[in-house]
Amino acid sequence: MSENRAVAYQGPGKVAVVDTPYPEFELKDGPGVNPANIGRKVPHGAILRTVATNICGSDQHMVRGRTTAPEGLILGHEITGEVVEVGPDVEFIKVGDIVSVPFNIACGRCRNCKERKTGICLNVNPDRPGSAYGYVDMGGWVGGQAEYVLTPYADWNLLKFPDRDQALEKILDLTMLSDIFPTGFHGAYTAGVKPGSTVYIAGAGPVGLAAAVGAQLLGAGVVIVGDLNEDRLAQARSFDCETVDVSKGDPRDQIEQILGVPEVECGVDAVGFEARGHGDGAATEAPATVLNSLMDLTEAGGALGIPGLYVTGDPGGVDEAAQEGSLSIRLGLGWAKSLSFTTGQCPVMMYHRQLMQAILADKVQIAKAVQATPITLDEAPQGYADFDQGAAKKYVLNPNGYIRS
Repeated sequence: MSENRAVAYQGPGKVAVVDTPYPEFELKDGPGVNPANIGRKVPHGAILRTVATNICGSDQHMVRGRTTAPEGLILGHEITGEVVEVGPDVEFIKVGDIVSVPFNIACGRCRNCKERKTGICLNVNPDRPGSAYGYVDMGGWVGGQAEYVLTPYADWNLLKFPDRDQALEKILDLTMLSDIFPTGFHGAYTAGVKPGSTVYIAGAGPVGLAAAVGAQLLGAGVVIVGDLNEDRLAQARSFDCETVDVSKGDPRDQIEQILGVPEVECGVDAVGFEARGHGDGAATEAPATVLNSLMDLTEAGGALGIPGLYVTGDPGGVDEAAQEGSLSIRLGLGWAKSLSFTTGQCPVMMYHRQLMQAILADKVQIAKAVQATPITLDEAPQGYADFDQGAAKKYVLNPNGYIRS
């Protein structure tokens, strides 16, 4: 077997399905591969036939040309697959297993991994702590929007589903375990959501909706979701969230109409560095808007969970500072209010097994909440285009026909 097909970034606004080599147990040279990783042996890895692989908002940042991603980069970090080959050092994962792949690539051996900080593994990216499949500056591990993909450190990274038939029946829910469900949950959890909490989530894209589901799972009393896109706000209301249209002005005023006070106990940023202004400024990019707004509307002593992506290099940034990830944050306000902040990649392994159990026990329907929509691999370019236009859907690629309509 030698062939594979995958979705590749082809320059700003462009993706295409391309022929690409079948994976081997070694990192080869290619777009985005760190030179120090070329030739790296992966006897601890597994090769997967992709069951489902999702288009993520983080992918869209690259496709819009808002990162330093090289042309030809194979995309995709939200992967669920069937094991078809294992390396000689793999002991517990077996051929035929259906598995979820955390988007964080982690070795399981370093200090950070042993402390469950798998989003900042020290051994998989020569440039800096932390790595991911198919992503800029993340070491060059090939992405999984493909028919086949290599996953390293298989015994450590892969979450095996206990029953194959059950997994395939619930695959649209389970595919969310690779990233957005744990990431959204992490946003709510690190914002301090507890039973009865009032929560404001900025952003009604898939991660924001997943954060809302996570907040409900944690027992929040009121979950309020803010966005500019009415279709996405309607999707939030479909599972009992309150909503705020930030194009109509300061979220504080609308929050006060809902709660009787203009503040919440917990704030979540599910937007990131391509944020827009509020009210009359809603048509203008203003990357610090969400963070400053959350500091303003979160009560003193509260916490902000920040799963929204911020980058160190943004060629399309609104000014020179933004182009290097420097934003005008009202840190003095956050300090004065004794707010806590949690940023960075979600450590998926901290949450995915528990969230899997909730899905399998029918305690949560994450696919319905984010409107999971299966498409073929060849439909990926159109899926990217529709998602970029604000479609209130989570597109799930079905490269090998596992997902039945």
